[in-house]
Amino acid sequence: MRPMLATPGDARTGPPSGPSWAHEIKWDGIRVLADVRDGRLRLLTRGERDIAVALPELRALAGVAQDLLLDGEAVTMIAGRPSFSHVVDRVHTSSPTAAAQLARTRPVTYLVFDLLRLDGMDLTGLPWSARRSALEDLLRDVAGVQVPPVYDDGGQLLAATAEQGLEGVVSKRRSSTYQPGSRSTDWLKFPHRDHLSVVVGGWRVQTGTAARLGAVHVGLPLDDGTGTVLRDDAGRLRLTYLGRVGSGLAGRAGAQLQTLLEQVPPVPYPFTTDIPRPESAGSTWLEPRVVIDVASLGITPGLGRLRQPSFQGVRPDLDPSDLLEVQP
Repeated sequence: MRPMLATPGDARTGPPSGPSWAHEIKWDGIRVLADVRDGRLRLLTRGERDIAVALPELRALAGVAQDLLLDGEAVTMIAGRPSFSHVVDRVHTSSPTAAAQLARTRPVTYLVFDLLRLDGMDLTGLPWSARRSALEDLLRDVAGVQVPPVYDDGGQLLAATAEQGLEGVVSKRRSSTYQPGSRSTDWLKFPHRDHLSVVVGGWRVQTGTAARLGAVHVGLPLDDGTGTVLRDDAGRLRLTYLGRVGSGLAGRAGAQLQTLLEQVPPVPYPFTTDIPRPESAGSTWLEPRVVIDVASLGITPGLGRLRQPSFQGVRPDLDPSDLLEVQP
């Protein structure tokens, strides 16, 4: 099952008001479906990769019920705030020994916000309010798991999350059913930062160095007008160009990204639009495989380039083709 997605809300008006809506904190983590069947726990990312071996501190979920499906966010708290880079490090862990050590020193909390299946019953057709009530009764005192609070006043919550440096707010219609894989206006998101997931299509060296990563060229997959991802004759994704990202690549973050990109096969220029020669000089073009998050001031009208983008982290939970449905 693919998770239900929220539609970007109108930033000018803010979260909707009234008794028809409930409001939750938008957490900066990795979206995870927890699937339990006959005592076996799978923790599935949006790309449907099972990361249960990386998060052993959540194994208590296997004892909640014989048959269970939950939706939530895996979050690592650093100094009281979610740290996306730290939870991404956890997701990459494939060694049970290393995962057990990290579970002690850098634990993940699973913040559960929806209940989709229980003891063979599909609950997705029930209203959100009924699913939420059942969820609160089910997950009391489960190690590593929390059901975060819900608020009635979305405007106040938006102001409070901005003050506390949190990611934003998600508003949910209380009567809404769960629509797997769909982006619905029954769920509205109001982020404080303009974050975007993009695909790396190439990289260039830092000025004055022979091989150090200086910037990455990024874009988004296109569809052919029918919802099918646009590909070249060799079956590779074609990307619309959104510009270069150089900020945020200093130090360890840039070195880790460079190590990852060095494992990606080089290909011919993967973007659908040409870029000026000075921008492409010294660049290596890559098969569009790696998804990263960037923060920016939006996209420049007409030119279609990210304004002042900065690298935030790699998204191992997303495949490039996912971005057709997960972007606003």
